[in-house]
Amino acid sequence: MLVQQILKSKQQNDVGAEVVTITPESAVSEAARLLSERRIGALVVSTDGKAVSGIISERDIVRELGRRGLECLDEAVGDLMTRKISHCSPEEKADQVLARMTAGRFRHMPVLQDGQMVGLISIGDVVKARLDELAMEQESLREMIMGR
Repeated sequence: MLVQQILKSKQQNDVGAEVVTITPESAVSEAARLLSERRIGALVVSTDGKAVSGIISERDIVRELGRRGLECLDEAVGDLMTRKISHCSPEEKADQVLARMTAGRFRHMPVLQDGQMVGLISIGDVVKARLDELAMEQESLREMIMGR
């Protein structure tokens, strides 16, 4: 399965298809509000919604809250975001992306095409796609064995 198939599935099911972004100048408290309100785990940091400057996740915010307390909520997202991000292309295989996410211990990956963001996938999206794929393979094998 390819990343573009995962993105297409998300659009068809209208589940998580929209990439929620925040500007680097926004307050961390605004990021926390958006994460809570949208029930998502990460925001892409972008000035224009297409170019990726970084990612800020629940983990980033919780880590800083634990380290420094509530004062970090008044800081700019750009000060807390992860700048060095891994991304993928729509043409990449999902299992390769899953391996990179697992090895890097991160849960969200922007999908870029020609340097512009075209989507965002989570480790949950990739795992779900792989499980769906395995279920279809299993059903095909079952039908073949049963002679259908």
